[in-house]
Amino acid sequence: MSFTPLDQIKETYDVIVIGSGLGGLTCANRLASVGHSVLLLEHHFKLGGLATWFKRKSHIFDVSLHGFPYGMVKTCKKYWTREIRDSIVQLTDIVFDNPQFSLKTTFDKVDFTDKLVRDFAVARQVVDDFFATVNAMNFYDDDGMTTRQLFEKFFPGRTDVHRFLMEPITYANGSTFDEPAITYGIVFSNFMNRGVFTFKGGTDRLIGLMADELQRNGVTLCTRAKVDRVVVDNGRVVGVQVGEKLIKAPCVVSNSGITNTIYNLAGRQAFPEEFLDRIDKVKVNNSSCQVYFGIRPGETIPAIGDLLFTSTAEQFSSEEMLRMDTRSRTFSVYYPKTRPDEKEDYTVVASMNARFDDWAALSEDEYKQAKEEMVERCFVDLERYIPDIRDKCDWVEAATPRTFNRYTLHTKGSSFGTKFEGLDVSRKLFKALPGLFHVGSVGIIMSGWLGAINYGVIVANDADAYLRS
Repeated sequence: MSFTPLDQIKETYDVIVIGSGLGGLTCANRLASVGHSVLLLEHHFKLGGLATWFKRKSHIFDVSLHGFPYGMVKTCKKYWTREIRDSIVQLTDIVFDNPQFSLKTTFDKVDFTDKLVRDFAVARQVVDDFFATVNAMNFYDDDGMTTRQLFEKFFPGRTDVHRFLMEPITYANGSTFDEPAITYGIVFSNFMNRGVFTFKGGTDRLIGLMADELQRNGVTLCTRAKVDRVVVDNGRVVGVQVGEKLIKAPCVVSNSGITNTIYNLAGRQAFPEEFLDRIDKVKVNNSSCQVYFGIRPGETIPAIGDLLFTSTAEQFSSEEMLRMDTRSRTFSVYYPKTRPDEKEDYTVVASMNARFDDWAALSEDEYKQAKEEMVERCFVDLERYIPDIRDKCDWVEAATPRTFNRYTLHTKGSSFGTKFEGLDVSRKLFKALPGLFHVGSVGIIMSGWLGAINYGVIVANDADAYLRS
């Protein structure tokens, strides 16, 4: 794919989109498809945001291609292309392995119900009532219930059941027991529709197909273009500043984090005081660590599952999962079927939740040592499933919250945007500062490919209405 150099872009557009995460890409595509002139600016040399990849030796490592709900099939057909939709395939082997239980599931409602009734001895009516409750959850009917209260209502004292239901969602969006139940319920019920799916061909193929579609619809794509600020005049957005270049547009959509958008791009001075009070209550969600294992060409690994939620911690704890020395992690295993058009390649990605501040405070020597210790812990865990994994690897690399901050510019390297209160700020941003919109991980749309794309559509509709008003 080829992009337009910064010195060749026009002086004025209808819309400028800052950042090329899935929300930004979708928003740009929708706005261009209805006739607006759209410029998308990305500070990195690749599109995708966290939906990205990198290549080492013969391996392509996916950073966030770990699984999404069936809803992606309908969403991609409607808002992207049939080719993208037809490349979405199910992951059927989801493994849980911890001191409380070990099992394999297809991660859909039928199988989860069967596991809860048969393996956890929960009454079928209780399970049905639980699913009915989470399926009915929506933002507008929030009754203040926390996830802890939700679980205790249906499964009192059953820490094993709580772990089974909660652990994957905490990995998916950083949820804790003490946050609003809808931040859990909406994500959980999405996955429970039909199970977990992935994109055959990998993130690089997906982003390539999206870039092709964006250019067919007339979007100007410009990489290596870091926006320094959103330009405001007389209380309205008038464009963006990129180095010495002012690019004019009455509408700017930021796919940067909501806190970065407000504090660093627009500036506090651009917003009314009453809105600032709301902004200051927004809490940034946690970040992540990852360790990437590349298997030497010619070697193979056994089928140990597609996603492994593993832990040696006695009980589930979202706090334990954030520790630098956590005993809890997921292993995403990529078999040759993931990229069937490439030569046979096996890779494994270990993912852990993490706090930015724990890593940011380290000296360079301490940072290097902490990464080495993290890699070793992952090796030890992975050896429980692939005993000879060390001998089969020809590449190992680690990423930390500092890595995510560097490549995404997210505040504190956040993988999951903000906590619940960020959604209201994001949705009302253009009312506080006309012409400025935000799309990204916030509140109940805290993470995930499906949430990002759907939110891109919602914000595109808002921006279109603004431009036509």
